[in-house]
Amino acid sequence: MVPELTVLALAGVLLLVHVFAAIHFKTKQYGVEWNMGARDEDTPPLNDVAARLDRARGNFLETLPLAIIALGGVVVAGKATELTAIAAWVWLGARAVYLPLYWAGIPKIRTYVWAVALVALLYALGVLLLD
Repeated sequence: MVPELTVLALAGVLLLVHVFAAIHFKTKQYGVEWNMGARDEDTPPLNDVAARLDRARGNFLETLPLAIIALGGVVVAGKATELTAIAAWVWLGARAVYLPLYWAGIPKIRTYVWAVALVALLYALGVLLLD
């Protein structure tokens, strides 16, 4: 399998980590009955850790479609190269580092790591559009 598709498959695993981490801490705060219920009731604000994990999950979900377009696109278009593979791995590595940084509430470095991930995707998108 080409590296870009391997990275996208592993991104699916990372998505599950995001989802399960966020819901674990929400359930810890609101309880199992909330988790297994319709979740229609108003709930108090999330505690700091649960809120950060929820925001990190949301951020990953916002950028994952761009990764699918850019990395999947270079493969489908026959434009995958060693550099697009490196960009894919850089993106995935940065996104994997981003989660614990956000979880721990580490500012600034988290944003720099996010920017590295974005630049990697923009490179692949540029290859798809301009190469």
